[in-house]
Amino acid sequence: MFDVGRYLERIGAQPGASLAALHHAHLESVPFENLDIHLGRPIRLDVDSLFDKIVARRRGGFCYELNGLFSRLLTARGYGVTPLSAQVASEQKNGTFGPEFDHLTLQVEDGAERWLVDVGFGDGFLEPLRLDDRDVQTRCGHDFRLVPEGERLILWRDLGAGWEAQYSLSLVPRALGDFTGMCHYHQTAPDSFFTQRRLCTRATPSGRVTLKEGALVLTHGREKQEVPVEEEARARALAEHFGIQL
Repeated sequence: MFDVGRYLERIGAQPGASLAALHHAHLESVPFENLDIHLGRPIRLDVDSLFDKIVARRRGGFCYELNGLFSRLLTARGYGVTPLSAQVASEQKNGTFGPEFDHLTLQVEDGAERWLVDVGFGDGFLEPLRLDDRDVQTRCGHDFRLVPEGERLILWRDLGAGWEAQYSLSLVPRALGDFTGMCHYHQTAPDSFFTQRRLCTRATPSGRVTLKEGALVLTHGREKQEVPVEEEARARALAEHFGIQL
């Protein structure tokens, strides 16, 4: 079922697009969303299921789905791709991180260059980061750093009011199947972020659009507008801003 041409059409990318262009186009076209979890629909990580959902049905997904399928596209384009496990920083900002396999991200090799690629983290970096660069890396006006801590790397982002950890990354090579257990956990566990609230978000040319519980958030540069959305209006907002019809 996997078709490179249909995938490129889904994200609005040209056949000769660079890695950075593919990454950016994906984030502006395919939303980060967890709606199937709240509909009781199981998430499967085989390529055919992911392609059907994200490309054929023009939906989004969370990290295991988005990076899982994007890795297949990059492999088909000739890149060397290795799934990596990351532990997401706690919402309590207390310096702790989630468990191993909490997040799936990608190491991508383009010639002699290694890149950190991630189209499944929601509001993250819009274009790949150099995996072996320890200096500040600016992407589309936002600053990031990869800071060593033991055998891991901590991804930091400058949010304007200071630097904040995003996730702790292991460079041990993984396979997509290694993430099955945590994928199931995030679909079913009461204490998982994904079972507690519905979310749908994607980058836009001027910022970001996010549909959360009870509100639509429109970000343009540094300006943010939050509009209340009643339950009966959610379907209209999903269709208008994300092209999603459940």
